[in-house]
Amino acid sequence: MADKKLIVSSKRFKGETGVVSVRLPNELIKSLDEIAVITGRTRNEIIQLCLEFSVENLEIE
Repeated sequence: MADKKLIVSSKRFKGETGVVSVRLPNELIKSLDEIAVITGRTRNEIIQLCLEFSVENLEIE
């Protein structure tokens, strides 16, 4: 599974959403913000893409 990559495109999510609050380490937030600036997406969109990718590629042992 190490060869899989999360590709960030310019398409934005449209549809119903809910709100979830999480605490993240400051360094992770900084990394997410840097990715957001580079890709032109919001921090929320980057987090959503990462979570979707993780869930779709999750392997439970």
